[in-house]
Amino acid sequence: MMTTSATTRHKFIVYAPDMTDSDAFQRRLSVRQAHLNRAREQVDKGMIKIAGAMLTPESIESPNADKKMIGSVFICEADSLADVRKLMETDKYYTDGVWDREKLVILPLALATPLP
Repeated sequence: MMTTSATTRHKFIVYAPDMTDSDAFQRRLSVRQAHLNRAREQVDKGMIKIAGAMLTPESIESPNADKKMIGSVFICEADSLADVRKLMETDKYYTDGVWDREKLVILPLALATPLP
C-alpha cells in the first residue's frame, strides 16, 4: 500500500503600505495593471486567497469620494513564509518602489472563520 504525505499549507497575512512620497501614487498607477495581472495568476494557482487595496478613511465618506489607495493587503496560502516573501518581493509594487519595503509585514495567520 502506498502512502502519500500531503504538505501542510499555511495561511499568511500580508500588510504592504505604500510609500508616502509625492510620487508614490503615480508609481502605483504606472505598474498597477502588471501587479493585478500577476495577482490574478497567483489567485488561479491558489496562493493568493484574498487581496485588495487599503484606502484612506475619507475614501468611504460619500458615494462619490475619490478612492485613495494607500497600500495592499493579502491573505495567502503557501508552504512557507519564505514562499510568500518571495512572491511579495518580486511583485511590481515592491520592485518599483510603490510599497514601503521597511514596513512590509508578513505573518502566519490562524483563521477563526473559513475563507469565503
